[in-house]
Amino acid sequence: MTAAPSPRCDRIAELSADQFRTRLAEALQIYVDAMGYPPATAQQRAPMWSAHVLRAGWRCIGAFNDRDELVGIGYGYQGAPGQWWHEQVRRGLQLVGSADPETWLSDYYELTELHVHPAHQGSGLGEEVLRRLLADVPGSNVLLSTPEGPTRAWRLYRRVGFTDVLRNYRFTGDPRPFAVLGRPLPLDPRSSRGGR
Repeated sequence: MTAAPSPRCDRIAELSADQFRTRLAEALQIYVDAMGYPPATAQQRAPMWSAHVLRAGWRCIGAFNDRDELVGIGYGYQGAPGQWWHEQVRRGLQLVGSADPETWLSDYYELTELHVHPAHQGSGLGEEVLRRLLADVPGSNVLLSTPEGPTRAWRLYRRVGFTDVLRNYRFTGDPRPFAVLGRPLPLDPRSSRGGR
């Protein structure tokens, strides 16, 4: 018995806000599948993801298979005071006694979402989407949050140089512990994977 061939990614491309809105249901399904969330989570997240496209510096990268189906998605924008995530991280840094939250929060790009369909994980696709997304974005740093625990996402973030900013933090409305990770921009250059 031979192993089934691994799924292919044929194209990685930047999506406009309109293209993102057209693909929103697909993007949210990848999010739910990758994170193991209940299906209803997609409906709950749709308004927030739609609102994010209006933020300064919003940028989105999608990965597509040979049938033009979305198999990976990443997006982010410039973080700013008053945004929910920004204020949550500021509060967390103050709670742990960070000397100066502004070291990280004064000029950063928020990597808001990065998800690859489980059938496509482990092939380097997440790193390719991440690198394309963060190429030439504004900000002196990039920040993200991810659930605590040993995952492929953790290995990716460590591999590209993210370090701890805040650990075991519980965001309002989610009982799981999260890590906030950050690193200076730009990312270190590396040769691009061919053919994508």
